[in-house]
Amino acid sequence: MKTICLYFQIHQPFRLRRYRFFDIGNDHYYYDDFQNGEIFKKVADMCYIPANKALLDMIRKSEGRFKVAFSISGVALEQIEIYSPELIDSFMELLKTGCVEFLTETYAHSLSSLGNQNEFKAQVRMHTEKIESLFGVTPAVFRNTELIYSDDISDTVHEMGFRGMLTEGAKHVLGWKSPNYMYSSSAHPELKLLLKNDRFSEDLSLRFADFSWTEYPLTAEKYIAWIASTGETENIINLFLNYEILGSLHSQATGIFDFFKFLPLFAAKKNITFSLPSELFKSHEAVDSVVVPYPMSWVDEEKDCSSWLGNALQQEAFQKINDISERVRLCSDRRLLQDWLYLQSSDHFYYMNTKHYNLFSPYDNPYDAFNNYMNVLSDFILRVEAQYPSSIENEELNSLLTTIRNQGYEIEQLEKKIEKLEGIIEN
Repeated sequence: MKTICLYFQIHQPFRLRRYRFFDIGNDHYYYDDFQNGEIFKKVADMCYIPANKALLDMIRKSEGRFKVAFSISGVALEQIEIYSPELIDSFMELLKTGCVEFLTETYAHSLSSLGNQNEFKAQVRMHTEKIESLFGVTPAVFRNTELIYSDDISDTVHEMGFRGMLTEGAKHVLGWKSPNYMYSSSAHPELKLLLKNDRFSEDLSLRFADFSWTEYPLTAEKYIAWIASTGETENIINLFLNYEILGSLHSQATGIFDFFKFLPLFAAKKNITFSLPSELFKSHEAVDSVVVPYPMSWVDEEKDCSSWLGNALQQEAFQKINDISERVRLCSDRRLLQDWLYLQSSDHFYYMNTKHYNLFSPYDNPYDAFNNYMNVLSDFILRVEAQYPSSIENEELNSLLTTIRNQGYEIEQLEKKIEKLEGIIEN
C-alpha cells in the first residue's frame, strides 16, 4: 500500500534594518520591526491562518486519514507569539487531532551544522524545548535547515539521539535509485532517512501555477493518479514543501486550496494513505543506505549549499560570525544571546547569493546585503569583546568563569546551611 508523507516548512527571519557604518558602536538595535511585522501579518493572513483552517477541515472530513507534519523554526515561533498569537491555538487544535506532528530543527534556521557542531547541538536543544513549552510534545524526528544533510551531519544527529531524519532525494546522491523507499545513513544504519520526492514536490511548489507547463492545470485526481502509477514496491511518497505555497507563493485564486481539499478524497479512491514521519520510521525498515560525503539541500538544481556559501561574500560573513562563537557561548547577556541567534538565520547569507535574483531579498543587490550584515556583525563583535576582550584567550576565560560559577555554588550551599541553622535555633 502506498502512503504519502506530507511535511511543511514554516520559517520567517528577523530581517535587519538599514544599518550604516556610523551606527557601529552607537546603536545596538539591528532589526526592521515594521517590515518584520508587516510581512509576517501579511503571510499569516494569506497563508498560515486559512491554511491551518483548511487542514483541520481536511482532517475532520477524512476522519483522521489525512495527516501532516510541520517544522517551524524557533525564530518563526517567536514571531507567531509577537504578531499572530492566535496561531499557537490554531496549531494546538491541529495537534489535538492526533494527525499532526511537529519536527525538530535548528532554532534560528541556521547553517550551524556546516560549521559549528556545538552551536548546532545547542540550537536543536533550544528548538526542542520551545516546542515542548508551547505545545507540550517532544519531537522525535529531525529535519535540518533547508533539508541540509551529509554523512558528517548524520554523526551529530545520531549522537543527539534521533533515529529518524528528513532530507533531500538529490539525483546526484541517489543515482538510479528511487526516493520512494526508506533509507538509512551510511555512517549510522540506526538513523533512518525519508528522502524528498523532487518531481511530485516541485509539481506543487514550482509548477502548479505555471501556465506554460504542459500539465497545467493540475488537479488532485490527476496528481494522485501519477502517484498511484509509481513502481509497485515504491510505497513512500515524500512531499516536502514550504507552507507558503498555500495562499502566499500560490494565491488562493490559483486553486491551490481546492487542490489540497480534494487530495484525501482521491487518495482514498486509489487506496493511498497519509502517514506521519514518526509512523513511517517505526513501521518501515531501510532498504539501503545513502552515502553523502558533501552537504546537500533542497535548493536549486544543484541541491547543494552554494546558495548560502557559494561566493566569497557569504564565506567571509559565515567565517566571521563563527570565529566569535566560543566567546559568545561564554556570555550570559540575554540580549547578546538573542542577537547571536537572529544573526545566524540562513536568510542573511541567502540574500548575498550572486547565482540568481532573489525575489524575497529586502536589499537592492547581494553586495548591499553583505555590507549591511557586516556592519551589524561589526557592532555585535564589539559588544562581545567589551565583555570578553579578544586579548584574553578562550581557555583563560573558561577557567575564570569556572571559578566564578564554583564560588557561586559554594555561596549558595553556605546560604542553605545558614537557613537550616537559623531554623534549628528558632525551634
